[in-house]
Amino acid sequence: MTAKEYVKILLAKEGITLKELARIASENSSKKFTLDGLSHKMRLGTLRFEDFELFAKILGYEIDLKKVLDE
Repeated sequence: MTAKEYVKILLAKEGITLKELARIASENSSKKFTLDGLSHKMRLGTLRFEDFELFAKILGYEIDLKKVLDE
């Protein structure tokens, strides 16, 4: 699954738009996020992990890595 798909899932679960996420992220970080900028990054697949991590935290989620056992 791509970062774009994860962001879309989080937005759907929380019932907010990408524009609202950009506004909230800008308010909660030193970076400026815009709807156009986020759309562009998601479309090109260049969304940074640290940005996704920020979005998850803002929306009340944490990223949990689990080791996959060899079969």
